Amino acid sequence: MPSNPRLLSLSTAVPDHVLVQDDVKAWAARHFDGRNKDIERLMPAFDNAGIETRYSCLPLEWHKNGHHWRDKNRLYVDNAVELLTRAATECLEKAGLGPQSVDAVVAVSTSGFATPSLDALIMQRLGLRQNVVRLPVFGLGCVGGVLGLAQAVEIARAEPGRRVLLLVVELCGLTFRSDDVSKSNVIATVLFGDGAAAALVAATGDGPEISRPGQHTWPDSLDVMGWNIEDDGFGVLFSQDIPALVLREMPPVLDAYLNANDLTLDDFDGFICHPGGAKVVTALEQVFKTETNGLRHTRGVLRDFGNMSAATVMFVLDRFITEGRPGRYLMSALGPGFTAGFLTVEIP
Repeated sequence: MPSNPRLLSLSTAVPDHVLVQDDVKAWAARHFDGRNKDIERLMPAFDNAGIETRYSCLPLEWHKNGHHWRDKNRLYVDNAVELLTRAATECLEKAGLGPQSVDAVVAVSTSGFATPSLDALIMQRLGLRQNVVRLPVFGLGCVGGVLGLAQAVEIARAEPGRRVLLLVVELCGLTFRSDDVSKSNVIATVLFGDGAAAALVAATGDGPEISRPGQHTWPDSLDVMGWNIEDDGFGVLFSQDIPALVLREMPPVLDAYLNANDLTLDDFDGFICHPGGAKVVTALEQVFKTETNGLRHTRGVLRDFGNMSAATVMFVLDRFITEGRPGRYLMSALGPGFTAGFLTVEIP
């Protein structure tokens, strides 16, 4: 029986502009003052989000005035290509391999549009072969890191000689709409950051073993999270019930994943989770029955980078790998659909 694919290397990248949460809070108070009658009631969300810093491809003041979707999407493409190039170059260098060694690319992003897709745009930048297999993935939102990695694993498993480069980038800050005074847009201002990750997966080699992909999409849940396409860009869609949904709906789905793979929660040494937000992390701690501070890397990434949608869980995975504690870990994320994604990661 062929062995499970392994993660040969992983790198992350963030843009240059650092957003300190206190500064964003003060900016938001000025921006929404007199435009959102509930802004004073919403301001404590900045303090309770568990976020200290985030990163942005543009300075905070750029968001003061409205921008056409065309201009924002051009900035998305330019900055996404730049971040992915940085992350992928470092990822290949860590693996001791050159661009010509890549056989397939999976590119995941949901915060902008690119046609030709991002993988095609960076092929020449990276120096990839012209016969590389390409799989662009759009629409998975926050679950994209887990499900994108699952796709890379399946491609590597199908043809053991293939090396698969996973690219994940989200520039959530560019989705801010200055004239949107809804609660969802305010909360997005509290949470969102920009970031990218690149991972190299192959059926042979050294590194964490990745296996047992799983996912579940709940019925009648399309309005839980996602984007509404508006004239000036992406209108963020958040349900305030997500933490309650996690507490109520996640346990039976988790049990089904564990039972299908003949596992229990006791078989895992930790949990590599996309954070979403502080309340979601608290709900996940209850679902996974972790000890106090059991999701410390999840909270740490949220604190240092905010919610970077699909890229976030890759930053959490990077911290587990850097820590170097051997064990079996459950990787999970939630995203539009409403969908849960799972993977098992074994760090040697």
